[in-house]
Amino acid sequence: MKATMEYQGGENFDLREMLLKGRKLRLTEKAQYFTQFVDDLIENKQMHHMRCITSAADREVSVVDRYTGKERKMLMFGSNNYLGLANHPYVKNKAIEAISKYGAGIGGPPLLNGYTTLHRQLEERLAHLKGTEDSLIFSSGYGTNVGLVTGLLNSNDVVIYDAYSHASFCDGIKMADVQSFRFTHNNTSQLKLRLEQNTSNPEKDVYVGVEGVYSMDGDLAPLNEIVPLCKSKGAILIVDDAHGTGVMGKTGRGTAEHFDVEGQIDICMGTFSKTFAATGGFIAASKPIINYLRFFARSYMFSASLSPVSIAMVLACLDVIENEPELLERLWSNVKYASSGLREIGIDIEPMSAIIPLRVPVGMDLRKAAGKFHEKGIFVNSVEYPAVPVSQQRFRVSIMATHKKEDIDRLIEAVDEIWSEYTNSSYKEYQKINNAAA
Repeated sequence: MKATMEYQGGENFDLREMLLKGRKLRLTEKAQYFTQFVDDLIENKQMHHMRCITSAADREVSVVDRYTGKERKMLMFGSNNYLGLANHPYVKNKAIEAISKYGAGIGGPPLLNGYTTLHRQLEERLAHLKGTEDSLIFSSGYGTNVGLVTGLLNSNDVVIYDAYSHASFCDGIKMADVQSFRFTHNNTSQLKLRLEQNTSNPEKDVYVGVEGVYSMDGDLAPLNEIVPLCKSKGAILIVDDAHGTGVMGKTGRGTAEHFDVEGQIDICMGTFSKTFAATGGFIAASKPIINYLRFFARSYMFSASLSPVSIAMVLACLDVIENEPELLERLWSNVKYASSGLREIGIDIEPMSAIIPLRVPVGMDLRKAAGKFHEKGIFVNSVEYPAVPVSQQRFRVSIMATHKKEDIDRLIEAVDEIWSEYTNSSYKEYQKINNAAA
C-alpha cells in the first residue's frame, strides 16, 4: 500500500507510530511517509525543531519564525552553552588568531597528516583537567563514544551500563558485538548484582558505563558509590561526563570533582559541544589506553582532525574557566534562582545540574504547549514519546551563566501560564502524578 494511503495525520499521531510504520516501507515510500508526517506538524503549527537562528549563541537569540517568516528575539533556554562561552570575547579572539595562523582546516586524519601543536596542547590540558596521564581528541562526541567502545572492547568482554546511557554508547556496544547488561537507572544495588554475576572469570574484562550528568533528567550518577564498587570487583569504569565537564565540581573539573573521586575514574569521556561551545569530543585515561586507541579507535583513525579554530576555542574556554570562576558561581546562582521560582508556582524540583526537566502534567498536549512557549519568546526543548515514556514527556530547560534574573522570571511566568492553561489538575495533583510516575 502506498505511503500516501497509509498515513493518518492529525494532532494525535505520534512519532513512534510513524517510526513503526516507516520501517515496513521501502525507501521512496518511507521518505514520502515521513515528509507527510513533518508537513502535518507544520500545517498544525507544531513543528518546533530545526529553528533557524540568525545570531550568535547567547542568552537571547534571533530566530526566523517558520510560520511568519519574520525574525524575532527569543530567550534561549534550550542550549548546552552553560557558561555562555560560545559568544565570549576572549574565545572569539582566540578563534580569529588561530585561523590567521593555521588556516581553516587540516585536511586529513591525525595519524597521517592532521596534528598540530594546538592539538597536542589541548590533549595535555584535558588530561590535566581530568587528572589522567593523557587524552585523545575526536571530531565528534558521538564518534568519541563509538570509537571508545569499539576500539577497546571485544567479544570476550562484558559491559554493564546504565539504562539511561547515551545512544552513542549503546551504538558502540552494538558495533563491538560485546556481551552487555543494562541496570536500572542509578540503581547501584542492581549494578552490584550484575558485577557479582560477571566478574568471576579472570579471562575477561568487565566494563561499567555511566554518565556523570544524565542529559534528560539532569541527575547525577552516584560516583561516590559506583567508584568503590567497581574497584572492589575489579571492573573498569567509564564515565561519560559530557554535561558535567566545566559545570560540576568547585572548579568545573567535572562530576568526579563534585563527588571527590578525582583520579579514580579509569576512562573519562567528554565533549566540546556543551560547555566548550564547539564540536568534538575527548577521552582521558592512562597513556597505554590512549596510545592503543590512537590506532584502534576507527572513528579517530578515519576521521579528519578538528579544525585548529575549534581546538583554539576549546583551549580559550579552558583559560576562561580557570581565570573567571565567577561564571561558574553565576551559573549555580541562576540554577538556584530558577528552581526557587518554579517551586513558588508549585513545581517541586531540586536540580542537581544546569538541566531542569519539566515533566508535563497529564492532559497537556506537549506540542501545543511547545507552540505557546515559542509564541511567548521562550526557546525550550520539548522531548516527546518515544524518546521518553509517555508519563515522562517533558520540556528540558538549560540554564546558563549569562541569563539575567529577568530572563528567568519570564521563563517562570511562561511556565505558570502554560501549565495553568493546559491542565485541569491542581499543581499539587500534578506533582503527585509525576512523583508516582517517577
